[in-house]
Amino acid sequence: MTDGSGAGTAAPTRDWLAHRARVSPEATALVEADDGEQTDGRRWTYAELDAAVEGTAGRLAALGVGAGDHLGVLMETRVAFVRLVHAAMRLGAVLVPLNARLARPELARQAEVADLHLVVCERATEADAVATADATASATGTAVPVASVDSPETEGVAALAERTPADFDPASWSWADAQAMLFTSGTTGDPKAVELATGNFLSSAVASAFRLGVTPDDRWLLCLSMYHMGGLSVVLRSALYGSTVVLREGFDAADAADAIAEYEATGVSLVPTMLRRMLDARGSLADSLRFVLLGGAPASEELLARCEDRGVPVHPTYGMTETASQIATARSREAFAHRGTVGRPLLWTDLTVVGDGGDPLPAGEAGELVVSGPTVTRGYYGDSAATSDAFGEYGFHTGDVGYRDEAGRVWVLNRREDRIVTGGENVHPGEVVEVLRDHPDVRDAAVVGLDDDEWGERVAALVVPAGGADLSADDVTAHCRDRLAGYKRPRTVGFADALPRTASGTVEREAVRERLRGVDCGNGR
Repeated sequence: MTDGSGAGTAAPTRDWLAHRARVSPEATALVEADDGEQTDGRRWTYAELDAAVEGTAGRLAALGVGAGDHLGVLMETRVAFVRLVHAAMRLGAVLVPLNARLARPELARQAEVADLHLVVCERATEADAVATADATASATGTAVPVASVDSPETEGVAALAERTPADFDPASWSWADAQAMLFTSGTTGDPKAVELATGNFLSSAVASAFRLGVTPDDRWLLCLSMYHMGGLSVVLRSALYGSTVVLREGFDAADAADAIAEYEATGVSLVPTMLRRMLDARGSLADSLRFVLLGGAPASEELLARCEDRGVPVHPTYGMTETASQIATARSREAFAHRGTVGRPLLWTDLTVVGDGGDPLPAGEAGELVVSGPTVTRGYYGDSAATSDAFGEYGFHTGDVGYRDEAGRVWVLNRREDRIVTGGENVHPGEVVEVLRDHPDVRDAAVVGLDDDEWGERVAALVVPAGGADLSADDVTAHCRDRLAGYKRPRTVGFADALPRTASGTVEREAVRERLRGVDCGNGR
């Protein structure tokens, strides 16, 4: 935290919600979408949300949370999570969202890496929070207390609502202050805590507004998990913009689509699987939408075509935790005219495509995407080696392979570690996927490398046929014959009703490999 003297890269400021409550106290800050069961469509103005956050911050202070402390939050998206996000900033604490879907050993490892001072949970995650705190204490010798936003069921867990708020001094923030840590995994699967400063979030919000547009009347439907960047960024940006968050607990495709219409949402952040299910359920989305920010995984040709046919303003985006969300985003017109692109980099973001030797590549040549700019993390908490490895002459090495066309548009192919080496030749899976998706009877596909005694690896494809299509491996092979070099063509072809994906929409590549290992195929070239 800044000491208020003005040191740092920018003048200090109060938390964003406090500022917004002064500027537009009567504007609607938050709507809890009515799910017909547990919530009733309650609304909070910015003044009301500010008062609620003040109480939450005081209760956290009573539990010992102060400036610079690491506040773990283990829960799914809900109003209490929103209050905790703003309360952490008011106290000057570093927010550490923990993935509520992880197994206990994974959570314990994250907690140990993050040096947590307190874990706040809900009833559904209470047992995991206690187990995580106990495991962390055993590993580090430091006790990690647990508090619940619901009535606790475990002895020793504090009831946050029953704490008498303590007095505290509201924090002042500079651009360089650490505001949050979110976890990502490297190729080894070890958790890495991405440190994100106030300046990262602020720069991302400004650049996103310039690309998507923003008005005080915007209403952003939040149905992503807030322990991912896509969900957290909605809460933070809306406080800066003075717009409204429409929050839905959990995700049901039909209900989410209905909520857009009922609350006249103008924006929503989704992963492709969520959008496809919403279109399957309701055919289209309400015309109140100005943008559907679509990230987490590539948007298929079929999905983009459906959006264009039905007037859905999809904006494919490429981003990552280490850049506080968006790196590049395509507006709808560009996305439909150049299907597969994620558009051009956002304001202040420089993107360079580099080859294996680290030198920049010309337009059209695929290499690793490297980014620099004010949205880029300072590094990984407590891991100087990983931080050093991640940065080079041109900025942060994303580990993603792609290229820029002559017009400067970005095309993302695959992760660098997903590259297949067969007979000494490099194959980028994303390039093969693009060809497969061009087949009229292919809805989606994933491409991985399988071990091969003769060639080291062979290209293998798991294909999702379009509805009702009678597609064979020979059909797929024939389609690729004139479109790909011999070494790039899939030698193993399997079929599935859907690709295995993570909660954020990313293809689970090891699950794809397991499905394909059982497929009988030749290994000739």
